[in-house]
Amino acid sequence: MSTTHEIPVGREPLRPQDVVAVARDGARVQITDDARKALTEGRERVLALAAGEVPAYGVSTGFGALATRHIAPDLRAKLQRSLIRSHAAGTGAEVEREVVRALMLLRLRTLASGNTGVQVVTAETLAAMLNADITPIVREYGSLGCSGDLAPLSHIALALMGEGEVRTADGTLTSAYTALHSAGLRPVELGAKEGLALINGTDGMLGMLLLACHDLDRLVRVSDISAAMSVEALLGTDRVFAADLQELRPHPGQAASARNLRNLLADSPIVASHRGPDCTRVQDAYSLRCAPQVTGAARDTLDHARNVAMRELAAIIDNPVVLDDGRVESNGNFHGAPVGYVLDFLAVAVADLGSIAERRTDRMLDVARSHGLPAFLADDPGVDSGHMIAQYTQAAIVSELKRLAMPASVDSIPSSAMQEDHVSMGWSAARKLRRAIDGLTRVLAVELLTAARALDLRSPLLPAPATGAVVRTLRERVPGPGPDRYLAPEIDAVAALITDGSVLDAAESVTQLA
Repeated sequence: MSTTHEIPVGREPLRPQDVVAVARDGARVQITDDARKALTEGRERVLALAAGEVPAYGVSTGFGALATRHIAPDLRAKLQRSLIRSHAAGTGAEVEREVVRALMLLRLRTLASGNTGVQVVTAETLAAMLNADITPIVREYGSLGCSGDLAPLSHIALALMGEGEVRTADGTLTSAYTALHSAGLRPVELGAKEGLALINGTDGMLGMLLLACHDLDRLVRVSDISAAMSVEALLGTDRVFAADLQELRPHPGQAASARNLRNLLADSPIVASHRGPDCTRVQDAYSLRCAPQVTGAARDTLDHARNVAMRELAAIIDNPVVLDDGRVESNGNFHGAPVGYVLDFLAVAVADLGSIAERRTDRMLDVARSHGLPAFLADDPGVDSGHMIAQYTQAAIVSELKRLAMPASVDSIPSSAMQEDHVSMGWSAARKLRRAIDGLTRVLAVELLTAARALDLRSPLLPAPATGAVVRTLRERVPGPGPDRYLAPEIDAVAALITDGSVLDAAESVTQLA
């Protein structure tokens, strides 16, 4: 998918929505005039350093544990090519197109700052590859998250050199040289320091963090929707979501989720049906009563992750880095710890959102706890199994989410002959978070599917206008209650309605959600 929308790439930080537009929607990029000026000035500083007699890391020396070797001028171009070829050592499955495009864009923005010292043509070619929808093949395994995402970025740099494999706009696998030639582009001849500048960055883990934040912004609101539908389906109360009760514990995420639940349940005939003195239930189960506390905590975690991502978007990460005053200095800004921590933190929140949703689903299927619903919501319990195994699927995913919540960033495997003796594993944290987000989407799909069926079974009582709108949207793709049928496509259909925003749009056609 492509769009005519063009993203300027210059010395100013990119916006999160810019990264999503380029990564997912095929938005084009354009290097700004101020970036071209900065690129030219930065390159002049590197060339002056290369001509000097003082050894400069990565310009006139080797890399990592080999940094003590001085490299003669006539070998320095070979040094850069060798760096990229040797570091393009990833293996495993191909990384998704959207991740690779985010990676390319974020590295382009750092190059465009002028603080890396690359040639203008190097940045221009990387931008042209994005615009031609040429996607280098990047592999699943290879990054330790320090010195940045070396292996993934090296596979992109390799394609810039006309080597390695890429996929074209139609998904065809071909050589980088062929794809560049077909797009009217020439492979880049790397000069002094350029190899390092192309691969010393946290761009992979940052790109995946930004995409995850974009997805989770939707999923936390869908979690409020599915919780509201389950509260109705289980004849729960909305009184616990009252604003004055929530204000006693002033977490902003909790307040937002509770407000959503109040709005979603407003004017619900089902909720109103059991408000009278004949209702003997004192308290709802935690999975209902504490929904805003759990989803709210996830919201606050997401806000923290966004703050880290915004700082990282403003960062210029390279080693050595070319400063505006002309100095070229070594540093440790490529270490992925700040990003790795929040990627792991989000995986914990995702697992808990999935866990509480699964508990609500299970209650709707159990005659001892569902307050009058048929066993497993089956049409003819015993002959039919209803949603019994859909909940098994949820449970299997939740178990996986708990494993994925184990932090990657607490592990460090020393490398490069102990020169790189502490690494972030941020790339690994990002990879497992992507899998977790897919899992949470499917867990919420099962809860929505089950709650919608339960609400239908409460007829003639009707759900609230907002939750009713969601049920109607689901019914456009999934039939209502009846004898057992093939459930897998229905789960996938509801997951797709979550991902494309239809579930959220349905609720917001009635009430605004935070």
